[in-house]
Amino acid sequence: MLTELPTPTPEAGTLLARAMFPDPERIARTLEVYRTDPERRVFVWTEGDRLVSAAGLRTQGETAEVLHLATRPGEEGRGYARALLHALAGHLGAERLVAETDDGAVGFYRRAGFEVTPAPPRGGRARYRVTLRRG
Repeated sequence: MLTELPTPTPEAGTLLARAMFPDPERIARTLEVYRTDPERRVFVWTEGDRLVSAAGLRTQGETAEVLHLATRPGEEGRGYARALLHALAGHLGAERLVAETDDGAVGFYRRAGFEVTPAPPRGGRARYRVTLRRG
């Protein structure tokens, strides 16, 4: 089930941190931005009473950008992140749900129905812009 959190709970923050650069200070700053910036929103997917996936977004007009997406260790591959993204697309009513990703996750987004286009490399690594269009 999709739920929006007014601010990241400790459990959601720990999950979102899995999708962030592994620097504790940087993670703390990013989670603080989710608490204070009205364009940043946190959504979670739960199965029963268990939080299994979380997404951090920036919403701007008709576009919602997925900034962080993570699934609880041991729960990967069960469709929770895909369900979360598709529920978000419907819930937000945005024309586009977009993200930037790398080689490690581009296949996930492709299988989830996102269009994939190359993005400028960063840090010497290939990057991709992925887009899920409404309708």
